[in-house]
Formats: sequence, C-alpha cells, structure tokens
Amino acid sequence: MAQSTFFKKPPATALADIATLTKAQLVDPARGGHVITGLASLDEAGPMHLAFFDNLKYVDQLKATRAGACLVSPRFEAEVPANVAVLRVAQPFRAFVRIAREWHADALRPQSWTGNDGIAPSAIIDPTARLEDGVIVEPLAVIGAEVEIGTGTVVGVGAVIGPGVKIGRDCNVGARTAIQCALIGNNVLIHPGCSIGQDGYGFIFFGPEGHLKVPQTGRVLIQNDVEVGANTTIDRGSLRDTVIGEGTKIDNQVQIGHNVTIGRHCLLAAQIGLAGSLTIGDNVALGAKVGINNHLKIGDGAQVTAMSAVKDDIPPGGRWGGHFAKPTKQWFKEIIAVERLVRDSKADPKDEGRE
Repeated sequence: MAQSTFFKKPPATALADIATLTKAQLVDPARGGHVITGLASLDEAGPMHLAFFDNLKYVDQLKATRAGACLVSPRFEAEVPANVAVLRVAQPFRAFVRIAREWHADALRPQSWTGNDGIAPSAIIDPTARLEDGVIVEPLAVIGAEVEIGTGTVVGVGAVIGPGVKIGRDCNVGARTAIQCALIGNNVLIHPGCSIGQDGYGFIFFGPEGHLKVPQTGRVLIQNDVEVGANTTIDRGSLRDTVIGEGTKIDNQVQIGHNVTIGRHCLLAAQIGLAGSLTIGDNVALGAKVGINNHLKIGDGAQVTAMSAVKDDIPPGGRWGGHFAKPTKQWFKEIIAVERLVRDSKADPKDEGRE
C-alpha cells in the first residue's frame, strides 16, 4: 500500500483527525499535527505512513518500524519505537480497516475495466432485455433474452448473461463471467472468470447405455450482499435450487455442486469442494481446501479446519478437522497418540536395523 499505483491516493490527514476517525487515543497529543499521507505495513512504512500491530509474529517488525504512527493495543504500546506516534486502540486491525475503507473506497468493489459509464458499442444486448438506468455494460459483453438488471450494476468485459437471468441493483459481474439459470439479489460482487448456473454433475452411472445424464432443471439463487471469488463455479440445482445465503463470502476457485444450500453470513476459503445436496447452516466457516461429501448437514456456527475431508454431519457449533474430519479435540488426541507410538517404536532396541 505504500507504493500503490492503481487506486486513488488518500488525502493528507493530521494524526489528530486520524485518531478521531479510528476512535483511537493519540498517546502524545503534541503529535496531533503530524500529517499522514498513506497506509503501509510495519516493515515498509516511512514517516508519512500509518501502520498497525495486531500479531505477535511481527513484534520484531514493530520494534524496528519507521512508520509515522502505529495503531496498537495498550498491551504492546511500550514496544513501539520512540519516533513513532502511538494510537492506542483495543482492536488495531479493525481500526486500521476503518480508515482504509474511508481512504480507499474505490478498492472495495471492482471498477469499470475500461472507464465506461454506459453501454459499450460492442456489447450485444437482446432487445427483450430490461436494463434500468445506470447499468454499465462493458465491451464485448453479451446479455440474453428477457434478462433483467438493476441500476448501479456493472457487467464486465466479455461477460455472458444467459436468457431469463435476473440481477439486482449495485452488483458487479466480473470480466469473462458466465451466468445462466440464476436469480441474483442486490449488492452481489462476482469476480472475474466465474461460472454460475451450469449443469450439475448428475448421471446414472454404468448403465447399459453408458453414463446416462440426468436433466438439471433447477436454478441458482444468490441472495443480497454475497461475494463470489474469481474462477468459482456454482452449479444449478437438479430438482431443487442451489442457494447462497445473504452476506456469505466465497473465496476464489470454490466448487459448489447442485442442490447445495448455504446459509447466511458463511465464510468459504479458497479451493473448497462441496458435493451435491449439502445443507450448510448460518455463520459456518470452512477453511481452504475443505472437501465435503454429498447429502450432509453442517450445523449453524460450525467451523472446519483447512484441508479437512468431511464425510459425516457436523452439529451446530462443532469444531471439526482432519481426514476424515472429526471433533478437533479428538483429532488432536489421536495425532498425539500416533506420534507417541512412533517415538516409542524408535526407542525400542528390537526395532534397530528395521525400516
């Protein structure tokens, strides 16, 4: 952030005003007139930058930082060098994000790739499509028959919107994204390269006629305030709909199978694979590369650690991990037991010379 070239430069701001904005206490009020012109990490910051400290892993960087000011909790303010102004706050990273959102609002959602503010001449729009005023359609995008798109929505370069798709207001459809058989709410951000509403993986396997394809006639329903990361795929349902609940945030390269229901305000990290007909409750957090078998139920508030394989239902509030996943306390006990067996085996003189 110290050398940003793609976003607007933040305004020069006095530390006293930054303290007010972040709801932090400037420990030395005499430094209130010092001007900050940007945000930076501890190791890259200079005298004109604001940094933050919120992780013990970086305490050495805190002690050596050259930042003009640092947001820090009371517990660690004594570690801040004397040349750095201290902004005392209970949650430094949250305060840092508050000012970052204020200064870099243009980075919160994708902007027009071409600076376009209307319908690009090279866009192809079916005459039966209905676009509210204020929709931006970038070059080479294709919008099919009976599509409806709300005001404030941006359709990116080369995106394809299939017949009958409905997209709400203030959405962003990333470049090269393909959407079909979908109803999408308001303030939904879909990053580049996504595929939404394609066939689910439905076959009758190994029959006399080979693998017999099952028609996939459901839809994808994406509720308000959802974010979908780049190159994610969301299959449409077979008989019932695939549903992504309000406020859920999905990372890059996630595969969501047909008939999956994901609740509200869930967090899905990168490269997750969700098999068909899953039901995931509200406020569920899944770590990167988690794989979940089909027809399972993941209860409200459950958490699954990264790279876990889930083959059983998880109760509400469960903390599971491993391969195959189980409650984390049990998983850790088993790991420790196995490690102990290995150590004991190596210590046994009867095993000398064996591989």
